[in-house]
Amino acid sequence: MKEEEIPDLNIFMMCEQLNPAAQRPLPAGYHIRYCRPDELDIWKTMHFDQPHDQKAYFPYMTNYFDKVYAPHGDLFFRTCLFVCDQADTPIATGFMWRAHNKIMTIHWVKVIKSYEGQGIGRALLTHMMNSITAVDYPVYLHTQPSSFRAIKLYADFGFHLLSAPQIGTQTNHLAESLPILETFMPTEFFQSLHTKPAPPSLLAALQNVQSNHF
Repeated sequence: MKEEEIPDLNIFMMCEQLNPAAQRPLPAGYHIRYCRPDELDIWKTMHFDQPHDQKAYFPYMTNYFDKVYAPHGDLFFRTCLFVCDQADTPIATGFMWRAHNKIMTIHWVKVIKSYEGQGIGRALLTHMMNSITAVDYPVYLHTQPSSFRAIKLYADFGFHLLSAPQIGTQTNHLAESLPILETFMPTEFFQSLHTKPAPPSLLAALQNVQSNHF
C-alpha cells in the first residue's frame, strides 16, 4: 500500500493530561492570529493539498461550517487560529472547539505541505493546548490513518488512541487502522502509542447527537 492509497478510516484520540515536554515555541518569522471573516474561503481550501480537491470539497466545507460553526455567531472567528508567515499569509490552522457544547475537541489542524517539517504544527498545538484550563480536560480529536505523522505528534502531547465500536455518529476503525499505522510509522513511534477504552462520559455525551461535530 502506498501512502496515497491509505483508506479514509476513523481514529479517535483522547488527552487526559498534557505532556509539557512536547511543547515548542513558534519558529522565528511566524506569528499566530485569528482567522478573519474575509478569509473564510482560505480556511475552507487550505486543508486540501491539491487544487482539484480544494474545489471538490468546497461544498462539503461550506456545509460543515454552516452546520457546526455558523449557529454560534462569530465564535468561529474568535476561535479559529492561523499561523502566518512574515507577509501575514496563513500557512497553518487549527483550534479548540467545545463540540455539541459538551466536550473539548481539537478541530481542523493543518499545516500547508510546503511548510511541514519546520515545527509549525507542534508550536500551533502547543499554543492551542495552553489556551485551555484543567477543567476542559479530557480533550478529544478525530483523525485518520493517513495522518500518521500527526498521530505521532498528538501522542507526544499525551493523546491516546480510543477503543469503542462507535463514537457518536461515527464507526471507530481503530482495529483496521492499527496495521496501517504500523506499516507507515517508524517502529519506535508505533510502539509508543497507547490505547484506552473510550470513557463512558464521552459515549454518554454523544449518545443522542444526530450529526458529527468533530
